[in-house]
Amino acid sequence: MDFLSLFLIDFVKQLQSPTLSFLIGGMVLGALGSELIIPEAITQIIVFMLLTKIGLTGGQAIRNSNLTEMVLPVLFAVALGILIVFIARYTLAKLPKVNTVDAIATGGLFGAVSGSTMAAALTVLEGQNMPYEPWAGALYPFMDIPALVTAIVIANIYLNKKKGSAAAHSTVQESFSKQPVAAGDYPDQQDYPRSRQEYLSKQQKPADNRVKIWPIVEESLRGPALSAMLFGLAIGIIAQPESVYKSFYDPAFRGLLSILMLVMGLEAWSRIGELRKVAQWYVVYSVVAPLVHGFIAFGLGMIAHYATGFSLGGVVVLAVIASSSSDISGPPTLRAGIPSANPSAYIGASTAIGTPIAIGVGIPLFLGLAQAIGGS
Repeated sequence: MDFLSLFLIDFVKQLQSPTLSFLIGGMVLGALGSELIIPEAITQIIVFMLLTKIGLTGGQAIRNSNLTEMVLPVLFAVALGILIVFIARYTLAKLPKVNTVDAIATGGLFGAVSGSTMAAALTVLEGQNMPYEPWAGALYPFMDIPALVTAIVIANIYLNKKKGSAAAHSTVQESFSKQPVAAGDYPDQQDYPRSRQEYLSKQQKPADNRVKIWPIVEESLRGPALSAMLFGLAIGIIAQPESVYKSFYDPAFRGLLSILMLVMGLEAWSRIGELRKVAQWYVVYSVVAPLVHGFIAFGLGMIAHYATGFSLGGVVVLAVIASSSSDISGPPTLRAGIPSANPSAYIGASTAIGTPIAIGVGIPLFLGLAQAIGGS
C-alpha cells in the first residue's frame, strides 16, 4: 500500500509541474478556439537551443565519464527503436481498416524520439532532484535512427513484395488470355530474340529494388533535431563550452521549454481532426502504445540498473524517450522514405495523442514508479 500511495502522490504532483501545465494549458486554449499564434521561426529557434543544450550536457558528460557505462543502455536504445517498429507491424497493421504501410510508418514515428519530450523529462527530473547520467540525453540518436531506418526498410520490402506478387498475378492472367495458335504460326515475332545479345539481355535480372540504408541514415542525421543535438554533443566533447553553457543555455532552458510546451499543446489540439480521416484504431494505438513502449524500456532500464549501476533517473529517461514519438525530424524522413504512407495517419497519431500521452502521463508515471522503487 505504501508503494501505491507514494506512486499516486508523485503522479498527481507531476501533473502540476510547470512543464506539464503549459502543455495542458495549450490544449485548453486550442479547445476554446484561441487565436494565439507563435511564429514557426521562434519555435525552430527554441527547439535548436533546447537540443543544443541537451547535446552540450551530454558531450561534457561523455568527455568526463567512463564510456563502458554507456554500452548496455545504448544497446537497449537501439533494440527498442527496432522493436517498436515491429510491434506496430504485427499489431496495428493487423487491425481492421488499417493500411499496412501507414501502420509501419506510424511505428517508425513512435520508435523515433521526440526531443521536446526528452527535454521535458530532463527538466522534471531536475525539479525532483532525481539524479541521472548527464549523458542520458545522448541515447536519442541510438533509438531514433534505427527506428526510422527499420520502418523505411520494412515498408519498402512489403511494397516490393506486393508489387512482385501483383506482377506475377498479371503475368499468369496474360498467359491464360492468349489464344492458342497453330504450329509454325508466330503472331508475336517481336517476343523472340533475334540475336544472342538480345537473348542475354532478356535473361538479365530485373532492376535492383533493394533499400539502401545509408541515404536513410544520412537524411536522419541532416534533420534539424538531430543536427542540433549532435552539434552540441560534438562541441561538448571536443571544446570546453562550460562558460557559455552556464551563462546562457542552462538558465534559459526551462523558460524556453515552457513556451515549446504551450506550442505543442496548441498543435496537438489542432491535429486531432486529422485522425478522423483514418481508422479509429489509430486513436487506441496512440493511447496504449506510448505506455507499452515505456514499460518495456523501463524493464530494460532496470536490467541495466542492476547490472551496471545505471541510475533510476536514467531508467526514467530511457522509458520516456521510448514512449515518445518524433515530432521534428521523423515526419520529413518518413515522407521521403515512405511516400505512399498517409501523413494524416502517422503525424496525427503522434502529435495529437501520442506526444501528450508521453508527456502528460508517461513522465509522471515512470518517474513515480522509479521514485517508489527507490523509496524516495
